[in-house]
Amino acid sequence: MKTFDRYIFKNLLIASLFVTVVLTVVIFLTQSLKYLELVIESGASSSTFWGLTVLALPRFMEIILPLALMISVLFTYNRMTADSELIVIKAIGHSPINMARPAIILSLLTTLILLCITMWGAPKAISALHNKRHEIKEQFSSLIFKEGIFNQIDNGLTVYAREQAEDGTLYGLMIHDGRADQQAPSTIIAKTGILSVTNNGFEVLVFDGQRQEYSKKDKSLSRLNFDRYTIEVNDEQAITDRWKEPDERTIFELLSPSAEDELDKKYEKNLKIEIHRRIISPLLAITLAVISCTVLIVGPINRRGQIKRVALAVLLAVLIQSLYIAAFNIAKDNLVGLLAMYILVLAPIFSCLFLMSPFGDSLRRNLLFIKQRKRPA
Repeated sequence: MKTFDRYIFKNLLIASLFVTVVLTVVIFLTQSLKYLELVIESGASSSTFWGLTVLALPRFMEIILPLALMISVLFTYNRMTADSELIVIKAIGHSPINMARPAIILSLLTTLILLCITMWGAPKAISALHNKRHEIKEQFSSLIFKEGIFNQIDNGLTVYAREQAEDGTLYGLMIHDGRADQQAPSTIIAKTGILSVTNNGFEVLVFDGQRQEYSKKDKSLSRLNFDRYTIEVNDEQAITDRWKEPDERTIFELLSPSAEDELDKKYEKNLKIEIHRRIISPLLAITLAVISCTVLIVGPINRRGQIKRVALAVLLAVLIQSLYIAAFNIAKDNLVGLLAMYILVLAPIFSCLFLMSPFGDSLRRNLLFIKQRKRPA
């Protein structure tokens, strides 16, 4: 690596690390708010809070690292232009591709790191996060009830508890069950009740009360007095026999789905799309880096400032990211979206590398010369 390559690479690396740390802290703070209330009210340890927040971070690295790299490239090359450093490097005969070489090398290293994260690290963290949250539900399941208010704990199931004891016992219960799987909506009034966790979710056990059910067909109200009554609340996120979402699976699990699992067969296409996403997403680091280099390096350099070029690079990055997300959503239903994902990531890379290569630079100079010849004297 040449002297100026090492110099630029060092500046890019320092800037990338700084931006990565700043963005990670911002994401860490925003994610911590999601779990702060749960941990405080449940009386869980601080280690539980830190564990949940840290496990939520790896999935954001797909966004943080490419964005940090792009910001560092824009900052470093724009500063070097303002200090006339790039002008000197260009004057001694270096092509744009040579000047962009340190950024390309750093983008390749970032891509390798992202591949490790997306293929194994992030899925493991997401799976552990879901399991940890379920464990907290099991230990502090009574938190889904807040005394003195109506709690919507399931679609169509509302629970009111006048008071909650320290041992989790609920007093003065009123439960309205209007879920779609019920034959008719019912209302339950009970003196006491408790909440327990089952393999499939939650179970509300009430004592000494009355169940009232209204039949729309007969337009009649039926009553049932009971000493003990059970209401089941299925939890789709239950850890036992829970189907792992595609983003929770490592690349090895995605490549070898269970032949006996019906849900694996049903969502086989989603699993395949996730494999392609794991391959394509890390390449966005290279895409954003070469776009930033091309916009700032190719063409005449203005040391007075390149605000317009920086704005153009940011606009192109936002456009590509937005179209990539849209293409990923389309790919779940149509393979055209999958093709669009590859084009959006790979086409800018090859186009920018060509524009920065000696052939592209020579072509640009010839076109500019022809354009100037055609101007009237």
